[in-house]
Amino acid sequence: MKIILDLQIACKNANNLPKKTYFEFWLNQVLSQLQQNTEITIRLVDKLESQTLNLIYRNKNKPTNILSFSYKNSLKFVPLLLGDLVICKQLVIEEAFKQKKLEEAYWAHMVVHGSLHLLGYNHMKKNETKIMESLEINIMKKLGYINPY
Repeated sequence: MKIILDLQIACKNANNLPKKTYFEFWLNQVLSQLQQNTEITIRLVDKLESQTLNLIYRNKNKPTNILSFSYKNSLKFVPLLLGDLVICKQLVIEEAFKQKKLEEAYWAHMVVHGSLHLLGYNHMKKNETKIMESLEINIMKKLGYINPY
C-alpha cells in the first residue's frame, strides 16, 4: 500500500512547517490498514481561508484548526482518492502554545484526527467520541507522542 500525498502550502508564511516526510509518516500510521494505494491532499492555510471554508461547509463563521473533506464516489479508482484535509497553520501554533503542547505533536494530532474523519469516524455522539479519541490516543502513542487529550 502506498500513500500519495499532495501537500499544498497556501499560507503566506511557510516558515516552521513540518516537512512533507513528517506528514507522510503520520498518515502512514493512520492509513496503514488500507489495502490499496491511497491519495490524500493536505492543504495548509491561513485563518482567512479556514474561516471562509468553515462558513461555506459548516455554516460557522470562524476559523477552525482542521477541516476534513471525504471523497465519496461509487467508482473504484486506483489510487483510492481518500479526501482532503485543510489545516490552519496559525491555529495549530496558537492552540499548541495555549495547551502547552509541542507544535510537532499538535500537527501530528491534527493529521491523525482529520484522517480518522476521512475514514468515517466522528465525534457527534458520546460513544463515537470515545471510540475516535481512543484511536487517536493509540495512534499518537505509536508515533511516540503523549495522549493529546
